Amino acid sequence: MGTNGNGNSSNMKMDWKSSPRWAGITRPFTTQDVERLRGSLHIEHTLARQGAERLWDLLHSDSYVPALGAMTGNQAVQQVKAGLKAIYVSGWQVAADANDAGQMYPDQSLYPANSVPNLCRRINQALTRADQIHHAEGENGVHWFAPLIADAEAGFGGNLNAFELMKAMIEAGAACVHFEDQLSSAKKCGHLGGKVLVPTVEAIQKLVAARLAADVLGVPTLIMARTDADSAHLITSDVDPRDREFLTGERTPEGFFGIRGGIDSAIARALAYAPYADLIWCETSHPDLDEARQFADAVHAKFPGKMLAYNCSPSFNWKKKLDDDTIARFQTELAAMGYKFQFITLAGFHALNLTMFELARGYKLSGMTAYSRLQEEEFSSELHHGYEAVKHQRFVGTGYFDAVTQIIAGGASSVTALAGSTEAAQFTPTKPRTHSETGPDAAFRSSAGNSPSIALELQIAEPGPEESLVPSGD
Repeated sequence: MGTNGNGNSSNMKMDWKSSPRWAGITRPFTTQDVERLRGSLHIEHTLARQGAERLWDLLHSDSYVPALGAMTGNQAVQQVKAGLKAIYVSGWQVAADANDAGQMYPDQSLYPANSVPNLCRRINQALTRADQIHHAEGENGVHWFAPLIADAEAGFGGNLNAFELMKAMIEAGAACVHFEDQLSSAKKCGHLGGKVLVPTVEAIQKLVAARLAADVLGVPTLIMARTDADSAHLITSDVDPRDREFLTGERTPEGFFGIRGGIDSAIARALAYAPYADLIWCETSHPDLDEARQFADAVHAKFPGKMLAYNCSPSFNWKKKLDDDTIARFQTELAAMGYKFQFITLAGFHALNLTMFELARGYKLSGMTAYSRLQEEEFSSELHHGYEAVKHQRFVGTGYFDAVTQIIAGGASSVTALAGSTEAAQFTPTKPRTHSETGPDAAFRSSAGNSPSIALELQIAEPGPEESLVPSGD
């Protein structure tokens, strides 16, 4: 990256001025401000620093960086093992099933504000364990510490909340954090209605708060600015002159001002945020290459080279909106426009739910035959693609802690766990597993991506009372 980040206070001013890392970044505060807030002891945040440096390098070396949303540490490990270089940590997924309140929530900032930092921490701990296991076995071919791009939503409050949340993200090892320009107390998923924007100046102040937090902690964390102006129709105030051209003159019972949404409004916001952010994200309501190009061209006309991000959202019905050829080239075309980070926000949520639903359907109809099918798919993926979780004991670190036990006991322990286990005895495939292409567990095969329709399952099993209630239409 050509810089030590912003951890060396004596060189901070020169670093901000001369390092390519900070080209095009505006800080409305001084190095003296940062030094005054740092305290006397510097605490190193290794995962956040290395993640930020690696993400920056990837964004400048690869045509684009693709990522999937992970809900658990195990999902993140699978993503890295499969070859993805970055991981998205979605607030939507945290709301739905991974928050510290233990609740299932919609994406409306209802969960505790430390939930996303805590998921980042759990993901990094899982990646750390995977790295330890492989390193202990002499296998160092995978870079396990993929950068985490984390969702700070609308900051969960005012500027001080954004400052503290950014610090928590860095302490948890996030490499990049994004903030959106909605009112935090009325925040909605980008694909829901009822969104309320804050004035442009307030959104900028939260980006400044995030940058200040990163500088105080001495980490070159990337900041992504997201605008929801494309589909928002309300704003809290008319105080910012930049927002006034989009006002409709209407007021709501809550006192909000009506505002015209659309791509022009989103572009105006993006241009205002660009000096304070490393990447810009426009939340859209449908996948549209022409609209993406219009947005990118407008940003790059004023800020050449400014990196963009694109949410390849599961809220879009991709096959309904686009033909197969367009879907296949969608991301490469986006990359050519400057969309350097492209991600599927809710991938973990949908993969987890569909896979378990299909397994449960198959298990209900055919019992262990269905589970055996899943296991055979695992064996096949292990043999052909390096999938490792089929050996679940070793995957979670049993062998690693056996090594710890032996070292403590001077190599004479009789209570190690993996040797003599059923896993060691039974889970050593020597040739590719084969299976028939039809069967009562076809429901699971459909989720594996190489299998017939779920309908086959229903053709080969006598429907019970519950199956007879399933509608036959769309």
